[in-house]
Amino acid sequence: MTPPEEGGEAPCFAHLLDEPPQHTDEALAELLRQLADAVVIADAEGTITFWNDAATRLFGWPAEEALGRSLDLIIPERLRARHWAGYRQTMATGHTSYGDRLLEVPALHRDGRSLSIAFTVSLMHDRSRGTPTAIAAVLRDDTERWQERRRLRAELTALRDGGATRPAEPSADTR
Repeated sequence: MTPPEEGGEAPCFAHLLDEPPQHTDEALAELLRQLADAVVIADAEGTITFWNDAATRLFGWPAEEALGRSLDLIIPERLRARHWAGYRQTMATGHTSYGDRLLEVPALHRDGRSLSIAFTVSLMHDRSRGTPTAIAAVLRDDTERWQERRRLRAELTALRDGGATRPAEPSADTR
C-alpha cells in the first residue's frame, strides 16, 4: 500500500498564489459601507467625508446628516480642545502615536447620551506629496465593557478599603 500524498497546496487554492487579488475602488468602498464596525473618515480640517451604516447605528446620525459636519458631532465638548490639538499636530506632522494601538475614549450619541468607544486610526495620504489628507477611524461601541471594568475597579477598591478599615480581630486576652 502506498502512503497518502502529503503536503502541497490544494488544487482549488492554487489560483490564489498566481497574482495578488485585484480589488476595485468600488468593491473596497462597498466593503467599508458594509462592515459591522463603524468607519468614519474626516478630512484634514476634521470634516466628516465618509460615514458607514454602522456609524449610523453607533452614533444615531444618518450619513446624510453627518457628512460635511465637524467631528465635534461625536466628541464630548469637554474633550474637544485636546482632540483638535492632537488632530492638527497629526495633520501637520503626518505622524500619530495612535496608529498601532486601540484607543478608548468617550463619545456622544445623537440623543446626547455618553458612549465609550474603542477604535483605531489610519492616516490617508496624498500619494504625490506624502502628506496626510484625512484620518480614517474604525470604531465600535465599548460602553458595556467599559462600565463592567469600572464596576470591577470600584468593587476591588471597596474590597481593598474594607480590608484596611476592618476592625482588628479581638485578641485572645479579650475574648
